[in-house]
Amino acid sequence: MGHNAAMEALEVLVGEWDLTMSDAWFLDPPSTEVSGSATVEWLGDAFLRLRSYLGGEGQTWDLVIGRSDARDAYTVLYHDERGVCRAFDMTFTGDEWNLLREDPDFHQRFLSHIEDGRIVGHWDASDDGGETWRKDFDLVFTRTTT
Repeated sequence: MGHNAAMEALEVLVGEWDLTMSDAWFLDPPSTEVSGSATVEWLGDAFLRLRSYLGGEGQTWDLVIGRSDARDAYTVLYHDERGVCRAFDMTFTGDEWNLLREDPDFHQRFLSHIEDGRIVGHWDASDDGGETWRKDFDLVFTRTTT
């Protein structure tokens, strides 16, 4: 049995990555850079799993990426060490990877561009239903292995 054909487009994400978080409003000073790593691997034939770590034994999170053929849409499930669970809609064009969550507590998005072995993106949040956005932090993935 092979991978889901529509998921094959995400093969570019598979591998080992160094992470750099910067320009975070919640760090003091905001210019602080936090390093980490991420691994993206196939989970069976139809899902990708992203496991990431920031700041050594610091912040960890897991994403599982799947797809609904009937809706022609990607979906991401998120969990972190705080016990937070979230669901995101995802778009992927080959050079852009974006996540969006529009939940009652707040909206959140990750907007990124993929180029030359790097994913350069930032996380934003909105407390007013997506009318205005504030940047949470920049997040850069740099490929180390495929």
